[in-house]
Amino acid sequence: MEQSGRLTLPTDVDMVDETIRLKELLGADALRDCDGTTFPDALLSQDAKKYATYYTTRKDNEWAEANPDEVQQEYLISDRVTARGETLRIELMKGFHREQLKVNTIHDPKRWWEVIDRTTGEVVPTDQWDYDEATGEVEIQTVPYHQYTVSFLAFLIWDPVHMFNFITNDWKDAPHQITFDVRLPKTQQHVKEKLKKWCEDNPEINVVRFTTFFHQFTLTFDDQKREKFVDWFGYSASVSPYILEQFEKWAGYKFRPEFIVDQGYHNSIFRVPSKEFRDYIEFQQIEVSKLAKEIVDIVHSYGKEAMMFVGDHWIGTEPFGKYFANIGLDAVVGSVGDGVTMRMVSDIKGVKYTEGRLLPYFFPDVFCEGGDPIGEAKENWLKVRRSILRSPLDRIGYGGYLKLAAQWDGFIDAIKFVVGEFRLIHENMQGESAYTAPFKVAVLSAWGPLRGWMSYQVHHSIWHREIYSYNGVLECLSGMPFDVEFIGFDDIKNGISDDIKVIINFGDAETAFSGGENWIDAEVVTKIREFVDNGGGFIGVGEPTAYQFEGRYFQLSDVLGVDREMMYSLSTDKYNELNPNHFILEDIEGEVDFGEGMSRIYAQGEDYQILSMDGEYSQLVVNDYGKGHGVYFAGLPYSPQNCRILMRAIYYAAGMEEEMKKFYVTDVDTELAVFEKTGKIAVINNSKEAKRTDLYVNGELAEKLELEPMEMRWVDYNANI
Repeated sequence: MEQSGRLTLPTDVDMVDETIRLKELLGADALRDCDGTTFPDALLSQDAKKYATYYTTRKDNEWAEANPDEVQQEYLISDRVTARGETLRIELMKGFHREQLKVNTIHDPKRWWEVIDRTTGEVVPTDQWDYDEATGEVEIQTVPYHQYTVSFLAFLIWDPVHMFNFITNDWKDAPHQITFDVRLPKTQQHVKEKLKKWCEDNPEINVVRFTTFFHQFTLTFDDQKREKFVDWFGYSASVSPYILEQFEKWAGYKFRPEFIVDQGYHNSIFRVPSKEFRDYIEFQQIEVSKLAKEIVDIVHSYGKEAMMFVGDHWIGTEPFGKYFANIGLDAVVGSVGDGVTMRMVSDIKGVKYTEGRLLPYFFPDVFCEGGDPIGEAKENWLKVRRSILRSPLDRIGYGGYLKLAAQWDGFIDAIKFVVGEFRLIHENMQGESAYTAPFKVAVLSAWGPLRGWMSYQVHHSIWHREIYSYNGVLECLSGMPFDVEFIGFDDIKNGISDDIKVIINFGDAETAFSGGENWIDAEVVTKIREFVDNGGGFIGVGEPTAYQFEGRYFQLSDVLGVDREMMYSLSTDKYNELNPNHFILEDIEGEVDFGEGMSRIYAQGEDYQILSMDGEYSQLVVNDYGKGHGVYFAGLPYSPQNCRILMRAIYYAAGMEEEMKKFYVTDVDTELAVFEKTGKIAVINNSKEAKRTDLYVNGELAEKLELEPMEMRWVDYNANI
């Protein structure tokens, strides 16, 4: 087995000897610094790649303070305030942290701000409001008892990620780092010259790890230093009058702050994106990729590799967008908290290699009394391993303070186990892909391919009660034997690809993931009906195809065999009966976990079968539709059992049930990945208990296996043909 390579370790100035010891023990071939740490000069001679974290947007307060007009900006929206008379004063910074944000009074408020009557949705004319800089308030001429907001520009006088790290690590003396805008010509030139000098001054550094280019995702703190608004996909901090004037020329229409603040939702990833917001993302991708390429070219001119961290100031790069490959990066690295975020990094195209930063991060919020870093490392690996077998990262690594990890009894052994299995996977794969079913599974949303494995997250790998029932669909898919494609509604209208056999749509009504008003587009619904009628499969979870229209809530209720009771049809009697005997549930023991679920789902039509009910309403339903099938789930959080149920549902919906046992293991806590070209089968135990499972090859029982907790067993494929 490979004893070294594919591993990056963090270091610090007070960890020189320990870094060398752990490098040898774990076989690390790369060392890195992290935010708040320094790469020791004593390690520059080590036989390993040296990564240096590089910030294009901060760690240069001298420049930022000398050029306050070139500090990065963010669109904010004030609280909604009710007028009780004919005038109203709104304090702009109420509820925001004044050490992080400062109202922009340099650029004309009448040009770049917007006051809106939220009771009517009308924009208040600029001659009916004024900004009082002395008090920080906007005075508005109002209609009594209407509500008003002010959308305004503010400077980011404390970098949000530095602020987060400052608070998390309880830093005391570190100066607040100011975020400057690299898109502005003067700062852009300064940053380029500074990078050149840095490359000249650091000849031993092999990899420049950009964190990142050039706009911070939306991370706004309240007046008590708590997170107020976090959207890892947010574009609210990618704005400036300079950028917006360019956008207006490119788009051919006037920019409005509302395109960004979006009624106070800040275009959360759950919002169905407007045309204007899509245009803005498109424009930013074009401009960011062009400037990022210039930065990367500088790094390459000094014989160094350029790596991008998929995080922090990553907005506008859009790794699943059509301009990303133009940047010319050598590598990407991202935080990997589960199978979905692993695929989010490993599936990125246009780079030479990918690297995942596994959890836990070596920060004191985990390595502390009551913390369980060993348990977190094991849980992280169980989720990530099944996905790596499908779409492997090229490298893994860790971040944070190495001292915390080294001093935690037993933690280094946990890392050693993870790294050993990761190398063994690569050794047995030999660069070949695992077997996948002979058809594609498409995930349909309003975002289409742009978000891909990034879907259903506010900030990645963070658990949310409202969405875990949906993110479970992607988490299950991330380690399944299916080629997954992410498509949008335009892709449906342009013609469903012949290699797609199953379409999945999931989410709450009127979110980007369910699709909102896209479901009253006649061309969309008729093309999907035709697709299923001719033998395709359609799987819905939660409120798929939901939009109240013409007497139906689920617009493809005829395909799914269910609709949701919205109180309009209570007078219509419904006679639903349970019949759980079905291919989908053959392996399943006990109750099915539907997570948050969905209330008031009833079966309808003539060709449905209810597999699970909650009282009088349905939770899992299958439906025949012409030559094809519909399947409905009330919810599907991640669990090994739900992965098995979804896998069976996909093969059923595709009409290819027999294909499932081409390669198969019986216990739901176990999975397999088959590498036909290398003659290897990986059977994994996804639980922390011993399991017995039967291995099927080409539909025949091949072996009976007894697996230890978390074991990965490699079986000779050729011996079982």
